[in-house]
Amino acid sequence: MERSLVLIKPDSIKKGIVGRIISRFEDTGLKIIAMKMLKIDEEQAKKHYILDEAWAKNVFEKAKISSEKENHPMKYKTPMEMGREIQKRSVDFVTEGPVIAMILEGPHAVEILRKMIGHTEPKQALPGTIRGDFSSIESYAVADAEQRAIRTLVHASDSVSSAEREIPLWFRKDEIMN
Repeated sequence: MERSLVLIKPDSIKKGIVGRIISRFEDTGLKIIAMKMLKIDEEQAKKHYILDEAWAKNVFEKAKISSEKENHPMKYKTPMEMGREIQKRSVDFVTEGPVIAMILEGPHAVEILRKMIGHTEPKQALPGTIRGDFSSIESYAVADAEQRAIRTLVHASDSVSSAEREIPLWFRKDEIMN
């Protein structure tokens, strides 16, 4: 059994697609063992969107490849410069409205949820994924032009170790059902 944190972000709530997203999760057979709606502050958001050098370097390298592929120059000179900007934009975005935090549990929960939500850049997400179906015109270029975070509708833990770090940030043990 695995557990994954899922955040239904403010853009999903504004679009009124929360029920459709939750239904997709339930249709897989994964079990919701905790769920709540809340408005978080900057401090909570920074704990979730933690900034470290390894993460910043990974994101920087992906952005560099994307920039070269699309023939536009990299705005950032260093991974940490880019990481700080992404963290700021992500914090601003996730604090702009309520989020729904959930824990889903089941065999291969992390892998299944990551496949379901689709590529981090929604324009690259395949049809049938949450991002591909509900946010396919969103892109890094649009977000950068508007100097904001990319609107990805949903967050799901990217690994079991990430889930283990993230879940206690959002839920106390007595809020999780067995």
